[in-house]
Amino acid sequence: MPDVITSDGSIRQDDWVVVPRPADGESLDIPEQPALIPADLWLAGKEHFEDRDDIGVWLDSHDEPETLAGVVNELPVIAVNFPKFSDGRGYSIARLLRERLNYQNELRAVGDVLLDQLQFMKRCGFDTYVLRADKDINKAARCLNFFTQGYQAATDTDEPLFRRRAS
Repeated sequence: MPDVITSDGSIRQDDWVVVPRPADGESLDIPEQPALIPADLWLAGKEHFEDRDDIGVWLDSHDEPETLAGVVNELPVIAVNFPKFSDGRGYSIARLLRERLNYQNELRAVGDVLLDQLQFMKRCGFDTYVLRADKDINKAARCLNFFTQGYQAATDTDEPLFRRRAS
């Protein structure tokens, strides 16, 4: 099992497996362990997963998080896939989940996740991060807290720095 990094910089074993989208004509194969399945497939078969509290979903960068409105906090984990490091739509998805949909549970970044993105992901509301396999997980804690203050308001602070300094 790979490891996952938490927002406080600790490293733990990742028990969740990301289940890929099945090819056309194939059925969704969900393992007996905690699993993250495509959000649209969870929504389509939600009643089949009601007896399992170890099923979460993942959103691709082109998915609309609003499709989970009204049921978002029924999910223990929502993962957002970053298909490549230059695709920033996952940051917007995280903010929408936290700020508009008021998602309260674990929000995870998966895919092409790099060390220099971690602090920005944290500010957008991510709790956990699965680094790309070729990155050194032991450097993650330093990258999560590289800057002590953010200039802009984000999910971690409601006011920009100039207003915090004025008060």
